[in-house]
This record gives sequence, structure tokens and C-alpha cells, in this order.
Amino acid sequence: MVTPAAPQRGFTYLGLLMAVAVMGLLLTIVARVWSTTERRERETQLLFAGHQFRNAIAGYFAHRHHYPQTLQDLLGDSDSSLPQRYLRRLYLDPMTGTPEWQQIAAPGGGIMGVASTSKLKPIKHGNFDPPDVSFNDADCYCSWQFVYVPRFTRRPAPANPQP
Repeated sequence: MVTPAAPQRGFTYLGLLMAVAVMGLLLTIVARVWSTTERRERETQLLFAGHQFRNAIAGYFAHRHHYPQTLQDLLGDSDSSLPQRYLRRLYLDPMTGTPEWQQIAAPGGGIMGVASTSKLKPIKHGNFDPPDVSFNDADCYCSWQFVYVPRFTRRPAPANPQP
């Protein structure tokens, strides 16, 4: 004899299967949002570290009148009686997690800037601060070059005019 409840068997199983599918979809969305948020945070850290390197190179150049030969030179000099520190520590590249930076060579020798070695495409494409406007629409983080260029170059004094 067949009971009237028999045709409804499996309904709970289908409901549970749908709930698991919806939870999987929601977890996928959460994972994407989480990774995007983490990458934005690393972009912010990259901008901070890059600005620190640029400012340290600027301070070194202002004090020494030439670019540092290595990034270690920014940690301090022992040549003078009052040691001068330009950076407290060498920052890790937040995009790769390594201490390796792409070093931008100065025309007369030394290092005039740094860039990340990451080939990932940036999330941020605009609204950069004035020193970083060249970062707009960059195709990879390696294009974000934190370079110090002196505003004024020394020119020789003009010769005395002939009377």
C-alpha cells in the first residue's frame, strides 16, 4: 500500500542542494571582494613605500649633491661626525613581498628611483597625487616609477661682460 507522502520524498534533499549552491556562490563573491580589497591595500602600501624612497633619494641628493649608489646608502652614512639617515629601513615591495626593487639608474650614475617588479595590472588607474600623475592608465605596477628629479640644475656663473 502506497502512502500519500511518498511523492514528496527528496524535496528536503533538493532544498539542501540549492542552499549549498547558493552558499558556494556567495563565498565566491566574498573571496573576490576580499582579494580586491587586499590588492587595493597593497597598492596603498606601494604608494607609501615609493614615496618614502623618493623622499629619501631627494634628501640624499640635497645633502650629497649626487644620487646614492645603492639603496643601502639611504640607511645612513658614516662619513660625517653627525650620521645622516634618509630611511629607517628598506621597505619590501608590497606587490611581490620581496625586498627586490627595480632600480632606476640616474644619468650620471647612481639610483634616482625605484619601481615594483610586479607585472600585475593595477586596480587604480587615476586620481593620483601631482608627483604621481604619470601613473595614470599604467599597464603594470612596474610602470609606477618613484623617481626623484631635481628641480634646478646648477649652471655655471655667467662670464663678466666685456666693457
